[in-house]
Amino acid sequence: MTAHLARLARNVDVDPDAPLDTWPYEALVAILDRGSIRDWSAVTREIGRDPWGPVARQVEDYLGYESPAGLAPLLRRAIARARRRAEEIDRAAVAARVSELVTRSGLSMADFATRIGTSRSRLSTYRSGTVSPSAALVHRMERLVSAVDLSSPAAAPPAARTGRTAAGRRR
Repeated sequence: MTAHLARLARNVDVDPDAPLDTWPYEALVAILDRGSIRDWSAVTREIGRDPWGPVARQVEDYLGYESPAGLAPLLRRAIARARRRAEEIDRAAVAARVSELVTRSGLSMADFATRIGTSRSRLSTYRSGTVSPSAALVHRMERLVSAVDLSSPAAAPPAARTGRTAAGRRR
């Protein structure tokens, strides 16, 4: 951080070079109470970096009993925006993991869905990130991929899985 921010927390012992998320609550409150937009932007950057981290949680606590005009809506929006962004990133990562597992299994979408106990259309929503599967279902997917043995009848060659003949015609 900066010495300027540390000066705002004049009655709190704080290392100006320490990351904001290590500062005591009283120092953060001092920044919010006596700071400027430049100071608050340091707080919102930290919230953006870690939307459920200590600074975001402390700001939520602060906003539970204080609601400074102008600043409170800014901070609430910063937290909401950062969390939405983080959730989008997480949802995309889960969707990519589901797609990877389907591909690694060597099964068709329909076969994979059946083997994990869902429908092909629901599996498609997991792959697109429209819907996120439960942790238990992701675990089931991972177990299926681990259990698929390429020499077993359950993992038939691609032509058998797609319902096409070796020449590519539909059966």
